[in-house]
Amino acid sequence: MFFGKKKNNEASNKTNIPQHIAIIMDGNARWAKSKNLPLKIGHKTGAENLQKIAESCIELGIKFLTVYAFSSENWDRPADEVNYLMKLLDEYLEKETKILAEKDVKILISGNLEKLANSTKSKISSIEAETKNNRALTLNVAFSYGSRQEIIDAAKKIALAVSDGKISVDAISEKVFAENLYQPEIPDPDLLIRTAGDYRISNFLLWQAAYTEFYFTKTYWPDFSKKDLLLAINDFNKRERKYGKR
Repeated sequence: MFFGKKKNNEASNKTNIPQHIAIIMDGNARWAKSKNLPLKIGHKTGAENLQKIAESCIELGIKFLTVYAFSSENWDRPADEVNYLMKLLDEYLEKETKILAEKDVKILISGNLEKLANSTKSKISSIEAETKNNRALTLNVAFSYGSRQEIIDAAKKIALAVSDGKISVDAISEKVFAENLYQPEIPDPDLLIRTAGDYRISNFLLWQAAYTEFYFTKTYWPDFSKKDLLLAINDFNKRERKYGKR
């Protein structure tokens, strides 16, 4: 675990760019409070920053970016905040995703989307279909997402396949299990970044992050920049990834 220190905004000449970076985008509310701004401004600024970081990932050659936008537990927040976040999602799907699509970004929304309005689900289906062949970056937005639920859903799919005689119990493996997660085509993250200073992963990518490197920074998400991203990547490059081996 590491708290980033702002020493250098340049990547090392020997930088190994992670293929897949995951980010817990935390700190919108604290950012707004620190500036005496309404909470809504914090969430809106945070949403706008996602586009900037996605563009930075393209520039750096990162191929997959997964972001934690709204957890399954976030539905328990005050109704006015939840309603605003749903409105913000709609606006994001209508505007920012169009900009990213023009930059050859493939957009996916992962999570339990049953609670979303039908109009929102329709927008999600449309943007996923429109961008399915894009290749510069895959942006996977975890929305109404909980990793425990994802694991339960995968277990149910496998159990049904066993019940239907499509697979035997003995054939169940880590590979088979992973193939039944929400986005099986996306490789496990190399690096997981959490902004705003908390040391936890909050029910995010529990299966996929088994051998992921973690980086924690006190920077609030709305202030997280390409410079901060490079700091995280530089720290990642100091790690020796052994995957349980010597």
